[in-house]
Amino acid sequence: MTVKQATVLRFREIMEERSMTPNELANLSGVTPSTVYSMLDDRRKELSINVINKLCGGVEIRLADFFDSPLFDELDLELDPPAHEQPFFD
Repeated sequence: MTVKQATVLRFREIMEERSMTPNELANLSGVTPSTVYSMLDDRRKELSINVINKLCGGVEIRLADFFDSPLFDELDLELDPPAHEQPFFD
């Protein structure tokens, strides 16, 4: 599972626990509904920490508590290797 997928699943959990729609999450968080729907879209591969922070603020969850979930325990490593380990091509 990727970080993006785990993040989406975590927000879906929170919305389900609170019987909340994506529009309600957006309104509480001070972002547009399109921001929330974009985050939930599987085709979008990246998500900014600023958006996560705003959404967490809207549901009154600290970032530390948001990420303190089993969903984030076993993620695929998505990082590029350090520059000194990347192949060099002329």
